[in-house]
Amino acid sequence: MGSSLYEKGKTVHNKRIDGPFRRFKWLVMVVTLAIYYITPWIRWDRGPYAPDQAVLVDLAHRRFYMFDIEIWPHEFYFVAGMLIMAGIGLFLVTSAVGRAWCGYACPQTVWTDLFQHVDRLIDGDRNARMRLDKAPWTASKIARRTAKWAIYLTIAFWTGGAWIMYFADAPTLTVNFWAGQAAPVAYATVAILTGTTFWLGGFMREQVCIYMCPWPRIQTAMLDEKSLIVTYKDWRGEQRGSLKKAAKDPEAYGDCIDCLQCVAVCPTGVDIREGQQIGCITCGLCIDACDKVMKEVGRPRGLIDYATLEQCEAEAAGAPATPAWKALLRPRVFVYFGVWGAIGAALLFALGTRTHTDLTVSPDRNPPFMLLKDGSVRNAYTLRLRNMEARPRDMEVALTGLPAGAVMWTEAVSLENAAPTQVIKVPANETKVVRAYVMLPPGERGDSFAFRLTSLDEQGEQDVAETTFAMPGSK
Repeated sequence: MGSSLYEKGKTVHNKRIDGPFRRFKWLVMVVTLAIYYITPWIRWDRGPYAPDQAVLVDLAHRRFYMFDIEIWPHEFYFVAGMLIMAGIGLFLVTSAVGRAWCGYACPQTVWTDLFQHVDRLIDGDRNARMRLDKAPWTASKIARRTAKWAIYLTIAFWTGGAWIMYFADAPTLTVNFWAGQAAPVAYATVAILTGTTFWLGGFMREQVCIYMCPWPRIQTAMLDEKSLIVTYKDWRGEQRGSLKKAAKDPEAYGDCIDCLQCVAVCPTGVDIREGQQIGCITCGLCIDACDKVMKEVGRPRGLIDYATLEQCEAEAAGAPATPAWKALLRPRVFVYFGVWGAIGAALLFALGTRTHTDLTVSPDRNPPFMLLKDGSVRNAYTLRLRNMEARPRDMEVALTGLPAGAVMWTEAVSLENAAPTQVIKVPANETKVVRAYVMLPPGERGDSFAFRLTSLDEQGEQDVAETTFAMPGSK
């Protein structure tokens, strides 16, 4: 018979451990989950004309709110800039400390870690869970599985529920959701995210990291001999042997006592002593486990540690151990940080200098002009006056660059009230579309000119939109 093309999945039961890296994982998990679940409920006063949710993706009105920042559709470059910063930030983290993103902050890692704590709460630590897996299906096992999966499902449901809160007013949507009055897409989104979170976090876990996620392959290509990674120092640990064997022949055995604690605590079931593997998410739990064992047996810590391949080669040759932080002081890290910082500074500058007034002009093309019976020429334009303030504002539209006698009027203003300027009231946080007509008196000619928009408030913001005036005989 031929061999299978697929490796059978193995359930990973990682052991509870305490140490600096485990405590850091706790901190990251609590902070990231708190941000995710709590953020939609934070209120932010933007006045009576804007929503009071601190972070809101308002698809209906095409706005993105984040505290005092409001992003409009035409300002999508801010979102693109933040996405670029996120990508370069991943490159920066990877070049500095390897797959730390995977080990601590990746959503799959965070929710898997949370579900593994549920496993320990219901089924006990590693050995107890392994025994329960092998045990027959008794009433006790069924009760434990039911309780555990119910907690999984509750966490998954609140995960999907929290996601939709970012796209509508959270208190209102919650009431409508439970009353059955929310939009169908809300229920569909919650159902999909509940199912994926329940399955990926509760059952697939490390298989997502090893087989499904493309990022480990990308990160592997970005690592080099100067990158900090979790490393087993084989020149110090080999040959492995128990304490009894080492006591009989100390020169023949290294510091590794082959206790397998590094494997037992690994959330993906990796044996770091076999070298770098795609399943290693560099969370550092094996370092906590190994340091604890080394302390118990009276040997120096660091048999498994964060180190670069260069540092390991130098240490194996007899050089003193180099502090891990020195690996961060290298050109690649500074280049990534410089690019990342420059993009961030540019976005902040653009955000700080942008105006809250915008004007776009579209001339009519069919017909391009109208020749009136008195010899005057009229053009029509569609003006879009954008008020990006959370309050209504009066805005003045003026003609610039046309001969004296040129006037304009709108659908709301009669021809008798035509003038070189018009004042238009624009509602808060809206784009007002105005149909405008521009007329040149007989004998005058125009070519390129501009509409100038000025906000009639203390800010006095301006925007200018250039366009053309079509006339008989013009191209």
